[in-house]
Amino acid sequence: MQTGGQIIKTKRETLGLLLRQVAAHVDIDQAILSKIERGERKPSKENIIKLAEILSLDEQELMIQFISDKIAYEISDEDFATQALKVAEQKVKYLKSTKNGKV
Repeated sequence: MQTGGQIIKTKRETLGLLLRQVAAHVDIDQAILSKIERGERKPSKENIIKLAEILSLDEQELMIQFISDKIAYEISDEDFATQALKVAEQKVKYLKSTKNGKV
C-alpha cells in the first residue's frame, strides 16, 4: 500500500517529469516536493489539487490518500486504533448530518 507521497513520486517518474518541473507547476520549491514525496512534509489542499492536475491523478483519490496518511500516522501506535477509527467514522457522519441541518 502506497502513501500519498509515494503515489506522487511513482506517477511523476512514470511520466518522466523532473522534480523541478512538477514543483514549478505547483509553485513550491523542489526540496519541498521531495519532502512531500518522502512523507516528511504534508502538502496543502491547494498543492494536492495542483499535483493531481499535472500528474493526471484523480484529485479526490489523492486527497483521500493524504487524509488517510495523516490519520494513520497519528494513531498507528495506539492500542485501540481500529476501534477508535470506527467511532470516529460514526462521529464524522453525525457531524456532517448536523451541518446539513438533518438533525
